[in-house]
Amino acid sequence: MSFTDKSILCPDCGTTFTFTAGEQEFFASKGFTNDPKRCPPCRQAKKQQRGGSHGGYSHSSTRLSREY
Repeated sequence: MSFTDKSILCPDCGTTFTFTAGEQEFFASKGFTNDPKRCPPCRQAKKQQRGGSHGGYSHSSTRLSREY
């Protein structure tokens, strides 16, 4: 499959960024089928809002107790 650079408009900041052919090849090798929506700075900011690189999952050790 041949990849070419794509220009994408970030919905968060309105900046146009380039999704390079090399990045597309990397995404395809990881099995990703969708192009990124956000530019790299907005992706990083979103990741930090989620709490780092945990993929959006919480790693809490607290348990909920049930009252009967």
